[in-house]
Amino acid sequence: MAAPPHPTLHQEQQRAADIIRLLTLYRPLLDAYVIDFFTEGLWAQLPPPWQAALATATPSQLAGLLGGQGGPRATWPLSLLAFAATTRALAFPRGCPGGSPRPPCQSPVLHPLLRRHVKPKKQHEIQRLGKRLSQATGCDRVVDVGAGQGHLSRFLAFGLGLPVTAVEGDGRLASMAERFDQELLRELRKKGVPGNKGFPRRCQNSPRCPPTPLTPRGPRHVAGRLDPGAPWKEFLLPPDPPGLGATAKNPLGGPGGSEGGEQVLVTGLHTCGDLSPALLRHFARSPAVAAITSVACCHMKLSTPSQSPGFTSGYPLSAWVAGLPGHELSYRAREAACHALEEYAGRLGEENGCLRVHCYRAVLETLIRAADPSKKRPGVQTVKAAHTLSFPQYARLGLPRVGLDPATVPLDSEAVGAMLEQQHKVVAFFSLTLLLAPLVETLILLDRLLYLREQGGCQGGSREGVAAVPVAILPLPAGFQCALVPLFNPRFSPRNLVLVAARTPLGAVLSGLDEDGSEDEDMGVAEPPREGQR
Repeated sequence: MAAPPHPTLHQEQQRAADIIRLLTLYRPLLDAYVIDFFTEGLWAQLPPPWQAALATATPSQLAGLLGGQGGPRATWPLSLLAFAATTRALAFPRGCPGGSPRPPCQSPVLHPLLRRHVKPKKQHEIQRLGKRLSQATGCDRVVDVGAGQGHLSRFLAFGLGLPVTAVEGDGRLASMAERFDQELLRELRKKGVPGNKGFPRRCQNSPRCPPTPLTPRGPRHVAGRLDPGAPWKEFLLPPDPPGLGATAKNPLGGPGGSEGGEQVLVTGLHTCGDLSPALLRHFARSPAVAAITSVACCHMKLSTPSQSPGFTSGYPLSAWVAGLPGHELSYRAREAACHALEEYAGRLGEENGCLRVHCYRAVLETLIRAADPSKKRPGVQTVKAAHTLSFPQYARLGLPRVGLDPATVPLDSEAVGAMLEQQHKVVAFFSLTLLLAPLVETLILLDRLLYLREQGGCQGGSREGVAAVPVAILPLPAGFQCALVPLFNPRFSPRNLVLVAARTPLGAVLSGLDEDGSEDEDMGVAEPPREGQR
């Protein structure tokens, strides 16, 4: 399949400007906490035509508004339809959420020994990321940063035979990863290397998925934290806590920038907060790093200039976005970007009982502030199976967690009953905030793409207001080759966009996305990148 045309620098800059303009218009909605629904009168802040339409909308109709299953509602106000359509048009496409709403209990395409200790969602991710991207970059060695318990590194090393260095800042996790490696090696010795016994029968009979024996060479583990501000030759800081896990030689140190002069692929699966932009900075200034694949998560943990004045922040990363008025993203906005729109649309379509939990928490917030006005949005740990409880049962479990005695709080008053009857409004309001969530994530990831473009000499144009059309001053080089690929099924892997960047054309990487589609028939297949996403 031919790749879509590469968007110009102008198109990427314009998308960023348009997103910021829309987010600025709907900033009150973006920054609203649904638990403040009653305490701050959030429903009354919506336009009256929206209130009238949403008050009678069914959950399945709200799912349609989010772009999930269910048809449009003929009586939606045009302004609401335009709002929803604009959010979908500006957000990066997130792939096709087909197939099952959850991954199978065990991946049918991973060797049984590689499935041990790995949750189904993670099995789906490491198989997709490892096989589809890591091999296609043509690198000699892989450095997996933020490796955790080593699941991706184990698949790359034992499953694909790649030389892998796994870097993890938590020494305890690094030690655990080494222990899991030793377990796998013992099993291989029992069965005899190459350890191809027990491979899934479906793959053995499929010409597109031949049996793949495991190799006896595992990853090398390094306990160390990434220093985002250090030169590329000074890659690591001591682990936390120090002394746990052997701190090995810097995986990017040595002649030519790597230990043996090889071309290195740096990868990070669900790199939290500032770790993902730190990896991009190291990629940009390290000649040994030929390519990078980054799956970001926990956007709310990104540092911003207001949080860390004088220090390098995680957002904004590009000079272009930093120069656009209104580019700032609040903690709440970045937190919203981590929500799973597809999963919530599925709950709406099923009219799942879990929908009542947001209303429960909003009512509880009202009771908490009435009892103690100094407590605003206190952390109430998740109440297990809250949707199966009555509100009084839920409140009796939640109030002690914020230091309040349930016996002193009226839990069955008429006021509480009146608020609980507005559950459908709470659900509708939260659905509106979810429409903006993909835009925030798109802006964060687009900022990183523009940063990589800028490293190759790209410059911006006019920034006279967010409505201005940015125009590239000169047809300068397009920076590094980079793309955002919707690689995972968004129904059960919400952070499914993989940022891929390389110093050479990415055609081989992206063309591999359409291969071996039968391997994902149980999970849904990711669609290739679209216009504006490469």
